[in-house]
Amino acid sequence: MQPTNTQDPAYFHKVVDCQWACPAHTPVPEYIRLIAQQRYADAYMINWVSNVFPGILGRTCDRPCEPACRRGRVEEENAAQPEPVAICRLKRVAADLKDDVVPRMPRPAARKNGKRVACVGAGPASLTVARDLAPLGYAVTVFDGERKAGGFMHQQIPRFRLPESVIDEETGYVFALGPEFKAGQRIDSMKALLAEGFDAVFVGSGAPRGRDLDIPGRQEAADHIRIGIDWLASVSFGHVTQVGKRVIVLGGGNTAMDCCRSARRLGGEDVKVIVRSGFDEMKASPWEKEDAQHEGIPIINMHVPKAFVHEGGKLTGMRFEIVRAEYDEQGRRRLVPTGEPEAFFACDEVLIAVGQENAFPWIERDLGLDFDKWGLPVLGHGQDQAPTYQSTLPNVFFGGDAAYGPKNIITAVAQGHEAAVSIDLFLNGQDVAQRPAPRTNLVSQKMGIHEWSYDQNPSNDERYKVPWANAEKALASIKVEVELGFDAATAFKEAARCLNCDVQTVFTDELCIECDGCVDICPMDCITFTSNGDEADLRQRLNAPAENAEQALYVSGELKTGRVMVKDEDVCLHCGLCAERCPTGAWDMQKFLLHTAKAGGAAGTIGKTREGVAA
Repeated sequence: MQPTNTQDPAYFHKVVDCQWACPAHTPVPEYIRLIAQQRYADAYMINWVSNVFPGILGRTCDRPCEPACRRGRVEEENAAQPEPVAICRLKRVAADLKDDVVPRMPRPAARKNGKRVACVGAGPASLTVARDLAPLGYAVTVFDGERKAGGFMHQQIPRFRLPESVIDEETGYVFALGPEFKAGQRIDSMKALLAEGFDAVFVGSGAPRGRDLDIPGRQEAADHIRIGIDWLASVSFGHVTQVGKRVIVLGGGNTAMDCCRSARRLGGEDVKVIVRSGFDEMKASPWEKEDAQHEGIPIINMHVPKAFVHEGGKLTGMRFEIVRAEYDEQGRRRLVPTGEPEAFFACDEVLIAVGQENAFPWIERDLGLDFDKWGLPVLGHGQDQAPTYQSTLPNVFFGGDAAYGPKNIITAVAQGHEAAVSIDLFLNGQDVAQRPAPRTNLVSQKMGIHEWSYDQNPSNDERYKVPWANAEKALASIKVEVELGFDAATAFKEAARCLNCDVQTVFTDELCIECDGCVDICPMDCITFTSNGDEADLRQRLNAPAENAEQALYVSGELKTGRVMVKDEDVCLHCGLCAERCPTGAWDMQKFLLHTAKAGGAAGTIGKTREGVAA
């Protein structure tokens, strides 16, 4: 193997598993350390630069960072149920416990640059675009058919999960930067919008159409059957205040979980979720399923809906075929009937939450804007196939669910950042395919012979549980927030579980005398001095075989004996013992910080804000 190129920003970035997994690449260990120091506003601002909505995401994020968290891997042998650091809930701590951050926000641009940008929809992707472009002098106008900003965050996430005050606060920070919000103005013609003279248009209108279920009885019992996302919006706006006593929710995603928990609070006494897949294959996040079950809502799987049963237009129940899963050699699943009699479940109301689709009836098809066979816009790509979010009509860009279909808030934010970069490049006459590189730094944390500027002694505690509101009180109201969040003391203890994966073990082969002191002291057997070879062979010859091929090996240049140092990054604790033990300083602990490129480049307003916070 060739020596590892640690100058490649992706190398150490990938070692910070949580940040690598986050679509917006939020520097997780950095803000967790600040929370442990009770620097909540600093932690909030670092989040705000990356994910725009720390308080919202601290309650509703899909948490791709947590399954990636190294803590879960290294606990496998010493914990009954290995669990990651509660990254998402610590994000909420920063939002809940911060002081006034308004003085720390960027100011509206003193002068406009003469370019006008329209954002269609006021969801997370559009608001991210507005947040990134407004401080650079762009005149940004955000259009939405509703009276409040937030998109599906405001319309479809129940208030018992996300209080309206949190949405108002964090969308307010965006509009304080200067974008204009045209509330109650639904765009019904792209051609007319372009005729208003906007230099660029960003489409962040989401995936607003819920899929229906065309099976027998659907039309006859239509008065008692609702599309899940439309029903959630009606609940949010107060148009729906009660539900039938017996409710069936069809679907296995997060929308289905929100539907069933909302129905429980609106008077549903017998609420159940019925899904065609297996429980583990449901698209809902594991914690969403756990929360529903915690509230006494059963989830019945492997049942395919066959018919709505009704009497004279009044819904009485549903019939289901019981199936099992079979997999072919390629791992593709097929549901086959078990041969058991059909199951019948009585109900008064059905909520259909089986998926969402994009809908662009307002975009004329003679503008030169192409769509694929699934109705999604055809978008361009830059180097390394990174999406540019630019459509075939060069001044029109897409992001969030409108770009690639339904995902989640943090993905929409990440795409909004990238789309803003593209819009900024396009309006400055530059090639949007040439994506700007991230900025990184790598700084030694050494403060003495055995002193480091961070706490490298992580707690052995297991993951702490978040307190819940009283069940009777929570289930009696659609607006009582269920999760109460960590207090400061618990947040400190949970933050102490973080392994500081961004503080890297950096090796200088010219200083190494091959004493093997680092090998002896490493608690995870991560370090091996051996003869070089092909990667597959080398992985098996280490002190502990490196079986996770997705995580690279750290390989030094050739040492004086002809051997190389090979380190398995996969389960390293970043404890610093190798650096403390090394008599020559060949090992050092260096903090790696990655700043993803934002609109405006390295000198952009947002970048300056982030740099000031990090310092």
